[in-house]
Amino acid sequence: MNTFKVVALLAVSVIAVPLHAQDGTAITPYRPSVSSPAQLPTPGQLEFETGGLIGKLGDSRRESLPYTFKLAFNEQWGVLIGGEAYVSTRSEGGARQRGLGDTSLVLKRAFLLDSATALGLELGVKLPSAQDTIGSGKSDLNINSIFSQDIGVVHMDANLNATRLGAYEAGTGRIQTGWSASFSVPVLEKWGMTTEVSGTRRSGQANTAQLLVAAAYSPTKRLTIDFGVAKGLNPASQDWSLFSGVVLPLAKLW
Repeated sequence: MNTFKVVALLAVSVIAVPLHAQDGTAITPYRPSVSSPAQLPTPGQLEFETGGLIGKLGDSRRESLPYTFKLAFNEQWGVLIGGEAYVSTRSEGGARQRGLGDTSLVLKRAFLLDSATALGLELGVKLPSAQDTIGSGKSDLNINSIFSQDIGVVHMDANLNATRLGAYEAGTGRIQTGWSASFSVPVLEKWGMTTEVSGTRRSGQANTAQLLVAAAYSPTKRLTIDFGVAKGLNPASQDWSLFSGVVLPLAKLW
């Protein structure tokens, strides 16, 4: 089934089910941008994010169903477990591979400076749960630094990270650095827009860069539906990608 059909069915099913009291604790969406916010979800509230992603680079195509579980122990510490529940790739030669994607585990620390400013630090590991034809077959280690700031009605998240790759080509660097800056703004009572630029750099490889534009609809403060597009800004980046997804609470654990 097409990934966007799966997301649409999930969104409809979520909206059809009462999210307990709509005046309950609000969610903290990390979608739809590449950047992570410094803020953690409400402590004790298990949140779930999932969606559909379709990307194209040359004649290659990749479809996936990413997901993330988020849980904060308090306002300073939390964990994220994510990955891809399903991946379908098609190479330039037409060969297709399908299966489970890799899995990531992240420990997150938030530093709340004031009501408008926060810093964050994420320490993560990618586990090779995907078959080698879909993933790299090796574990990666990642550290991500975050600066979040409210500037009037605009919310900014800036990320700077480094990844130690488990698998890398001969003659290329093992450390890949990444950067991103996203800007979100409300446009109507229940609608918001996000614009983001991001990229990566690794020695022996061409730098990548992309522009992302997305919209988010929140019918209640306990549900957000997003959709958008990303476009590569240079030949080394993917041609384009389309995405859509949902964010919702699963349970209040304490």
